[in-house]
This record gives sequence, structure tokens and C-alpha cells, in this order.
Amino acid sequence: MNTHDKIYVAGHNGLVGSAVLRLLKSRGFENIIYRSRKELDLTDSVQTEAFFKDEKPAYVVLAAARVGGIKANMTYPADFLYENLMIQNNVIHLSSKYGVRKLCFLGSSCIYPRECFQPMKEEYLMTGPFEPTNEGYAIAKLAGYKLCLFYKKQHGLDAVSLMPSNIYGPNDHFDLEKSHVLSAFVKRFVDAIESGTEEVTLWGTGSARREFLHADDMARAVLYFLETHNTSEFINIGPGTDVSIKELAGKVVRMTGYRGIIKWDTSRPDGMPRKCLDVSRMRQEGFEPEIGLDEGITQMIEIYRQQRI
Repeated sequence: MNTHDKIYVAGHNGLVGSAVLRLLKSRGFENIIYRSRKELDLTDSVQTEAFFKDEKPAYVVLAAARVGGIKANMTYPADFLYENLMIQNNVIHLSSKYGVRKLCFLGSSCIYPRECFQPMKEEYLMTGPFEPTNEGYAIAKLAGYKLCLFYKKQHGLDAVSLMPSNIYGPNDHFDLEKSHVLSAFVKRFVDAIESGTEEVTLWGTGSARREFLHADDMARAVLYFLETHNTSEFINIGPGTDVSIKELAGKVVRMTGYRGIIKWDTSRPDGMPRKCLDVSRMRQEGFEPEIGLDEGITQMIEIYRQQRI
């Protein structure tokens, strides 16, 4: 890749896409293209083909997706499956058709089986059933990876697939209907402090364990593996360490200064019991995340407090 190459960032307004866009600009790339959803609906094959035909990007970062936390996934499973399949099918197919030099597909650690051995190695894929609370999203992401694999095999499309752990960072949702767990906790505890609320109720038992990756580290991984990875097998991306949801809540409580009571609604689902990635392959290829969880939580609290102001 060089700074003159035309790079299409699909989903540039999202959590990962916006981080990729910031990183590309900071490194002097000057031919970046992107469209908002109002300008280009990637679920529409006619619109998407017209875009690829006109622009003919050399590189594509497929960060566009319908995303959300456990509540959104449980409420809209059909939407999560349909929209993500349509976006992926169109972008991957048209990248092949219009000569894209290399595509980066972003998956998710939720593609692994619910009861997967831990930490989760790439070869554990498809060794058991999905977690029911995010099955629609997981099926779509698995299909996207397989589509990249088969387009490379049949048509020679050069594609790298990255499977990150839970991503958070600037431009994340703080809407509780859409948010992921870390941003939801930040909102709940900051709001509780500001309103004087003395009790906060959180979903589940708090025993589930999750691994968190900052969006800026994910953006660095995208560029790194676009430039260095030349096989069709996917790569886990993450720090390789996890925390329980109860431990995460404790961190946010300490960093926000909340002094009230926390209650756990055990009638609500925990989701997958544990999602910790084995990142040996990532490290063997020379990549390592840089932003620690405590640093990231501090940043998220500051971002949300600024939004409130």
C-alpha cells in the first residue's frame, strides 16, 4: 500500500471505520473514499455496484455492519442476520468483480461456539453451536469469512479476515438500546452520579468473561494485516486477556467515583460464558495491541462526560 492508493472505508461513521479513517489520515493517505448510509445503502446491490463501477477502489476495509449489544441482538435477530449478509455479499462480490487489490473483512469473536474451549484458537471454529443471544450476527460474520475464503479460492480475491474481541472506543454508542457492555456501564454509572441515583441494576450474574480491544488498536491491526498478511486463514485480534463482567463493572465504578449499590438482575441472560481469544497467530505475525483496558475506560468516561455537557 502507498499513500496514493484509493482506499474505500465502508462504515466510516462506525466505531472501527472511524478509527481506520483517522489512522489513514494520520499516516498521510490522501485518496480515501467513503460514503454515509444516506449516500450509499450497501444492502442495495444496484447502488453498491454503481459505486464500485465508478470508483474502482484498490483496497477495501469492510467495517460496515449492523452492530449492537446483547439486548439489540436478542430483539432484532432477523435484522442482524439479513442486513449483515446483504452488506457483506454485495461488498465482497463487487470487490472481486471490479478488481480490488485487497479486502479486509472484520468479523467477531462471537462466531466461535458458545461452549468453546478457552482461549479460543482459530481451529476451534465450527466445533459447536452458537450462543443463542447473538446467533443472527454470528451466522452473518461466519458467512462473511467463508465468502472471502471461497472468493479467494474460486476468483482469486485477496482478502484478509480479522476476528476481534469486544471492541470499544471513540464513536461508540451510549444509547442503551444499541450499546455494548463497556459503554453501557460508563453511561449507567456516570448518569447515576449526575442524577444522585443510589442503586444501579445490571443484567445477568456478572460471571461472564469478556476480552476488550480498543478501536484504535483494531484500526492499527487492519492496516498492519492489509500490508503483511497473505494467507486466506483468519486471525484473532485482541489482547489475549479477559475480565469478568463484574470485574469490569468494578473498574468503571472506581474510575467514575460511583458510591451507590449495584444489583444484578439474574433473570437476564449473561450471553456466552467466556470469550477469550488465543492470539498466538497474531503475535507470531508481529502485531500487539497497545492500549490497556484501564486507559481505555478512562478515555470512555471522559468522552461520555463531554457528550453530556
